[in-house]
Amino acid sequence: MKTDVPWMVSEDAVSRVLEIQAKLHRWAARDASARFDDLFNLVVDPAFLAVAWGRVSGNTGGRTAGVDGWSARHVEAHYGVEPFLSTIREVVRSGQFRPRPVRERLIPKPGGKKRRLGIPTIVDRVVQAALKLVLEPIFEADFHPCSFGFRPGRRAQDAIAEIHFFTSRAYEWVLEADIEACFDSIDHTALMDRVRTRVGDKRVLALVKAFLKAGVLTETGDREATITGTPQGGILSPLLANIALSILDDHIHGYWQSTAMSTESRRQKRRLKGLPNWRLVRYADDFVILVTGTREHAEQLRDEVAVALAPMGLRLSPAKTAVVHIDEGFDFLDFRIQRHRKRGTNKSYVYTYPAKKALKAATAKARTLTRRNASHDLAGLLRRVNATTREWANYFKYGVSKATFNYLGHFTWQRVAYWIRKQHPGLTWKALRRRYMPGWVPTADGITLFNPASTTVSRYRYRGKIPTPWAARNANT
Repeated sequence: MKTDVPWMVSEDAVSRVLEIQAKLHRWAARDASARFDDLFNLVVDPAFLAVAWGRVSGNTGGRTAGVDGWSARHVEAHYGVEPFLSTIREVVRSGQFRPRPVRERLIPKPGGKKRRLGIPTIVDRVVQAALKLVLEPIFEADFHPCSFGFRPGRRAQDAIAEIHFFTSRAYEWVLEADIEACFDSIDHTALMDRVRTRVGDKRVLALVKAFLKAGVLTETGDREATITGTPQGGILSPLLANIALSILDDHIHGYWQSTAMSTESRRQKRRLKGLPNWRLVRYADDFVILVTGTREHAEQLRDEVAVALAPMGLRLSPAKTAVVHIDEGFDFLDFRIQRHRKRGTNKSYVYTYPAKKALKAATAKARTLTRRNASHDLAGLLRRVNATTREWANYFKYGVSKATFNYLGHFTWQRVAYWIRKQHPGLTWKALRRRYMPGWVPTADGITLFNPASTTVSRYRYRGKIPTPWAARNANT
């Protein structure tokens, strides 16, 4: 594919990239066995590098530096974007490009554990973003509709809506599962074998493998080799993880697409014979399998999942894998999903609402922001608290969340009001209300405390088949 074009303005570059992505997606969807042998020229195409830079610099992670100490702002201020991208292009084209180790950052998790993030250099992020722009439309043609995490046009609410749809239709047993240390355990050889099913360009394959083997610079300053896994934090990592985990989708969801469960009538026949039907819903390394049948049928699927994951070097986490009934309920993506009897009736319905763990995390964040020694004024405090609670409310507004929003609103009001009280110990509540809380609403510089209860709640619309952005573009051409 000819790509020898000059640097473009942003709009032209985006248009060109979308046009080429649509072609790649169309060709991949048309022939499931097709391998692409001429992709390297796209990775170093000026339009792809320009769009890659836009995504890297526009992301909040662009402010964070890797082991080289460079951020997106540093490049813009001291180097210039076009010279920077031109240098990257020449280095990658010449074959001299070598990824640097990612900078380790450990994020605390509940239970005292820590999640490892790997922060690549700004150069590596741009090359990864360009690779993703090229590879994603190809592999999206192969991904199954049961996968929702880190895919274009899909979000966590789609996965929750999928679960709600099927658990409301006799899929009452749930195998809730989690893959142990998924991003750290993926076998490189097995992953590269799956990448090779679609990619024949040796230079692109070499780039992907180089990023997998780049290594980690730990917080203590030690260099660690990456024998397995794809570090979380890289732009390319979610796509590679989805490629690896598609081995599970192929195995479990393959039954749904085969003659055994491919139509409602065939699934009904299986029910009449006492045979189970199941539906996989996966978001990154978290997934559930919804089952019609018995607990024993769901338990059998646990062993089948373990067998499917083994070739990729992955295994289930025993502590986070269990079979439950929808009446018992389970947590998924911070939602609690459970069937209850509707008040005043004899009918039962599946409800989705914020999980207790998610509410506890939100109140802990509010508590941290409103500590007495917090180094900001009231306006700064309101900005931080509002940003946190508004984001939380927007995520959970598609569910039965009104009571939880009321509780969170009352909690944050209490924390902010008492923070104001501690900052001004000599003032009475009457004086505090007059100066800082007109109408009992904390206010400063025109900023008022956001009340999550003001958020409108509704049921998220189940979308069924979700087309990729390139499929929709191809349909319109």
